[in-house]
Amino acid sequence: MTSPNKTIAFIGLGVMGYPMALNLRKGLSSDYTLLICDVVSSALEKFQLAESDPGPVEICEDGYKAVQRADTVITMLPGSAAVKDVYLNERTGLIAGVEKAIQEGGSDKIIMECGTIETATILEVASRAKASSVAKNVTFVDAPVSGGPMGAQEGSLTFMVGTDNKDVFPTVKLYLSHMGKPEAVFLCGDVGAGTAFKVINNYLSAITSLAASEALNIGAKMGLDLGLLTDVINVSGGQCWVTSKSNPVPGIQNNVPSSRGYEGGFRIELCAKVLKMGSSLADMVGARTILDKPTLDAFDEAMSDERYKGKDARVVYKWLNESEKK
Repeated sequence: MTSPNKTIAFIGLGVMGYPMALNLRKGLSSDYTLLICDVVSSALEKFQLAESDPGPVEICEDGYKAVQRADTVITMLPGSAAVKDVYLNERTGLIAGVEKAIQEGGSDKIIMECGTIETATILEVASRAKASSVAKNVTFVDAPVSGGPMGAQEGSLTFMVGTDNKDVFPTVKLYLSHMGKPEAVFLCGDVGAGTAFKVINNYLSAITSLAASEALNIGAKMGLDLGLLTDVINVSGGQCWVTSKSNPVPGIQNNVPSSRGYEGGFRIELCAKVLKMGSSLADMVGARTILDKPTLDAFDEAMSDERYKGKDARVVYKWLNESEKK
């Protein structure tokens, strides 16, 4: 059995986690073991069949067992309920597993969550880790990602790291760099800062998705060349990630969600969720906002229509284009 310092566990093989874990395994040397864990058994089986690079991959039942075998555990979980269960469950959770490992003479542990989770949940997990009997032996890290499913597949994600133990950052960055760009792994501050950076980024990205779609739809209604309009925008003051990297107009860019029926991207429901998280953060700190509420209203209207429900968030362009002006 591989030693804990040469074992990494990855929990959560969803749309983002699956390609992230694949890239992590590819980046690790062959003397490392990757433990994988997920509630969906077919995802585990698919991962083992797909993984052909050198280096062992083993299935682990839960976080409690995983953290006893691995000194580093990375999770990519879908929401607060899953995070609380994976980290705080007294029978199967990571913190309980760390306590067991340390009692048996194990080494220090790093446990990090890479999903976009409510700040209150992140701080609750961090607080429980600090209050545990092995607080000095465990470092909790929040390291949410930006880049979406395409970035996860390409290994070009951006990570925003928050940790109270800055000494672990070089190790954290080393592992995260297998799944993202090394120059785009940022130490943002203490625990919670990584999540705050991500929520603020998503707040802007969500609003920009609607703004860019509105602008391009004006051009469409005028009968303009939208490819040329995009080129002009992208060398002018209106340039943004949406116009340059995930254009909402079908056929303008290859291999983006709009050019494949708005499939395989960041679902509009998730985009609305993270925008609401940004609004909640603004309320929490007393920051005035203007654009979040009308953008949420637009997303809600689009999501209520079966034609756009479940699609990439840039489907708001199609929704606008096919809607009558009120």
